[in-house]
Amino acid sequence: MNLDDVVFIDSLPTLDLHGFDSDYARVKINEFIDDNYIMGNSIVVIVHGIGSGVIKKVTQDTLSRNKKVLSHKIFMNNVGCTIAQITKKSA
Repeated sequence: MNLDDVVFIDSLPTLDLHGFDSDYARVKINEFIDDNYIMGNSIVVIVHGIGSGVIKKVTQDTLSRNKKVLSHKIFMNNVGCTIAQITKKSA
């Protein structure tokens, strides 16, 4: 499955960043990606909200720099969420 196939996000692993500052959000995003990589999840959701856009930018930048993230984009049905595709853990 790739990101364009995602229609429903309710059953996907989700990280909610509401109330986080930029530095803490960056740390939690990387931990979330690492944990889901270990668990073998390929698609994850990060809820950053709309607000001023600061946490959204931190989310996009952090995902762009993380080597375990193949791709990411704003979810088409909710601009307050970003979905990301994670590399498969090699056996």
